[in-house]
Amino acid sequence: MSLDGVIISGLGLVLAGATMIPFALARRRAERESHEKEMEALRYGLAEPATLYPVVDPERCMGSGFCIEVCPEGVLGIRDGQAVAIAAARCIGHGLCERSCPAEAIRLVFGTARRGVDIPRIKENFETNVPGLYIIGELGGMGLIRNAFEQGRQCIEGIAREGKRVRAGEYEVIIVGCGPAGLSAALNCQHHGLPFLVLEKEDVGGTVRYYPRKKLVMTAPVNVPGYGKLSFREIRKEELMGLWSDIVRKAGLTINTNEGVTAVNRLPDGRFHVVTPIATYQARRVVLAIGRRGVPRKLQVPGEQSPKVAYSLREPDAFRGDRIVVVGGGDSAVEAALALAEQPGNRVCLSYRGDQLSRIKEGNRRRFEEATNAGHVEALWRSQLIEIGDEYVRVRDGSEAVRTLDNDRVFVFIGGELPNAFLAQCGVEIETRFGTP
Repeated sequence: MSLDGVIISGLGLVLAGATMIPFALARRRAERESHEKEMEALRYGLAEPATLYPVVDPERCMGSGFCIEVCPEGVLGIRDGQAVAIAAARCIGHGLCERSCPAEAIRLVFGTARRGVDIPRIKENFETNVPGLYIIGELGGMGLIRNAFEQGRQCIEGIAREGKRVRAGEYEVIIVGCGPAGLSAALNCQHHGLPFLVLEKEDVGGTVRYYPRKKLVMTAPVNVPGYGKLSFREIRKEELMGLWSDIVRKAGLTINTNEGVTAVNRLPDGRFHVVTPIATYQARRVVLAIGRRGVPRKLQVPGEQSPKVAYSLREPDAFRGDRIVVVGGGDSAVEAALALAEQPGNRVCLSYRGDQLSRIKEGNRRRFEEATNAGHVEALWRSQLIEIGDEYVRVRDGSEAVRTLDNDRVFVFIGGELPNAFLAQCGVEIETRFGTP
């Protein structure tokens, strides 16, 4: 090789090194940060998914890192040059990672090989095994507001393409529930000119109404028919409730609030009778947007039927000068305890069976640690309520010692049970997913 060739080759190596070394250093730094976050996720119980989460196909993943950049929850990291879920419990199911992957290496799945998740059986168009009966929103496994709005739109657009089939005295669509998914379905029915009825057992907003005050609800821009684009990415609960009411008012929607559905019966001709305590309605199709929580899970202890026991918290400032125990270790329990501790004169304890909080948002963890360090909230780790009296509760700790606490209020946030009885009455089949889409 000539001297010129040697020089050119050397320059090429230098340039290649100048290009590759920063890349290699950046990749090494990213892997180190991902490892630290993965260890933190394991420490706080965030590695095990709650419901929906991303699974990366190592045969397809090219290590572009796009999925890591677009995930606002810190679910994904990089290991050995490939993306991997390092904090699966943080996934809220918006699917940005899946859509951003240039190699189509990511899919969102429910459950794991060891831990199944019960999900109603629904098709891609949100129709259940019962023809004409649809499920959208949180009940189908998608709890994010933007996803709920999108599902409402897609579901009704699919129904609209099939054309109207209503008879006199009936509705094309009856929507059960008026949270984000139900509201979206109603707006899209109106947009497509489909005769519809919305039945809501409480008020507009669904389960969002039971978030503690000042809770930030994460979302993303959505287009609302007849209203316009909602461009916020986070909003306080009070503002969100006001927004829902404004949308209903400007769109001219009529919502039958305080009218819960007790039965959905499919008739031999394929139509439905929807039964409430007030009336029986007939419809060609029914959309269930009732949320996933169903019935709050109970403690099953003596005294739990007391009126001082509640399973939701809407107005923390209604409680002042009270001795309060909050039961649970998730975001809802922590947010409730923090909100109650802010009210004058309250003495708040959080009772949790674990020895640390797990699967909660990092901001909530930080605020809770600050509150306990300041003495605003007392943490009762490895504890379990065993009795609720009129002015006391009894708590058993990890050493089996029983402690009696003066008490005025008990708030229980230990999750809810899928409304299986109602779904069974409707004829909807439930399947357990073990790591499947």
